Amino acid sequence: MSPTFASLSVRNYRIYATGAFVSNIGTWMGRVAQDWLVLTELTRHSSSALGIVTGLQFLPFLLLAPWTGVVADRFAKRRLLAVTQTALALSSLGLGLVTVTGHAQLWMVYVAALWTGVATAFDNPARQTFVSEMVPRDRLTNAVSLNSASFNAGRLIGPGLAGLTIAAFGTGWTLLTNTLTFVAVLLALAAMRTSELKPAPRLARGKGAIKEGVRYVRNRPDIQLVMLLVFVLGTFGMNFQVTTALMATKEFGKGPEEYGLLGSIMAIGSLTAALLSARRAQARLRTLLVALVGFTAATAFASLAPTYVLFAIALVPTGLAALTALTTANAMVQTRVDAAMRGRVMALYMAIFMGGTPLGAPLIGWIGDAWGPRWTIAIGTIAVGVTLVAVSYWLAKHENVQVTYESKARPRLRIRTTAPVSEPVPEAVR
Repeated sequence: MSPTFASLSVRNYRIYATGAFVSNIGTWMGRVAQDWLVLTELTRHSSSALGIVTGLQFLPFLLLAPWTGVVADRFAKRRLLAVTQTALALSSLGLGLVTVTGHAQLWMVYVAALWTGVATAFDNPARQTFVSEMVPRDRLTNAVSLNSASFNAGRLIGPGLAGLTIAAFGTGWTLLTNTLTFVAVLLALAAMRTSELKPAPRLARGKGAIKEGVRYVRNRPDIQLVMLLVFVLGTFGMNFQVTTALMATKEFGKGPEEYGLLGSIMAIGSLTAALLSARRAQARLRTLLVALVGFTAATAFASLAPTYVLFAIALVPTGLAALTALTTANAMVQTRVDAAMRGRVMALYMAIFMGGTPLGAPLIGWIGDAWGPRWTIAIGTIAVGVTLVAVSYWLAKHENVQVTYESKARPRLRIRTTAPVSEPVPEAVR
């Protein structure tokens, strides 16, 4: 089997990945349908309302992170995922029914978004760490990358399919289609062989588990550095749920088909990045920094694109760079933490990455209303670019690392340690 798909040789992971792929398509259909409902049916293209919806979906990541990580470390992840996936299906079902019957109101979308956020906050650390129970350690980076590939393959298919479904049958039926796809994950979880899973050590009941997780991260500067980078990227740069909707509807005056197509186009780059990441044996800081440089350049072009076509083209390298950064950061954290701490650390990681959205999304929405859709993208370009400069300075000053950007025939970033040969290379740099 090709090294890119090595983890699929594991039966449990293969079954799980199949169900997740179906669900990912539905998830992206649901996201597009929800955004379209808010922007065109319940408001007059209010970017502030869309920003609030997005913020409510991610607020629980920030508020519940300490407890969701403990739950992931304490309970059987397979059973926990069955509960969270059922809760997500019920949220989609409720919103779909009120939309189909013509009773949907904006506050109902807010409630559904918050419900989804709570369920996802518990689902995410369990789902992230469940991978390590299905595949051996030497295939963990590959499996993490394939999960990202599945998610973005869903993004490639889902938004375009959602646009067609909305145009043909309406927003409500698109939301109900998403509900059905959660069944695929539940069936996959039921079909797995528990005897072939390798559960991580369970966290014993008692006080201090949350503090232990925070203390662990506080003593790991390499993980802190990764978390800083994903926080800025997630808070200011990864608000595509808001930015592409605003660019499609307000800047270019397009309909649901064109809006859905943007998500699929971005997924071309994201899927490519995930498959390339699956071929890498190790996740390195150099790859993460290069990807963020590419993200800065691609989003700068996207924010200035004069036409819909050029904007769509710019989303390909944007998706490529963003997904490379995220898969690298995720794999760096998962492969460098103790198995017994993985749930709590990943909960903190996801809280920092996705928990910044409740801060960023309403701000991005306000910027869209006040300054225009293009600034919703440009603010991410500026924030990530400034952070890269600051991180490069910190590495040079505190870790004896030189970070240089070369733009000759082949643009690249070079990271070189200046520590004596007898000293180990700083862990943050590896």
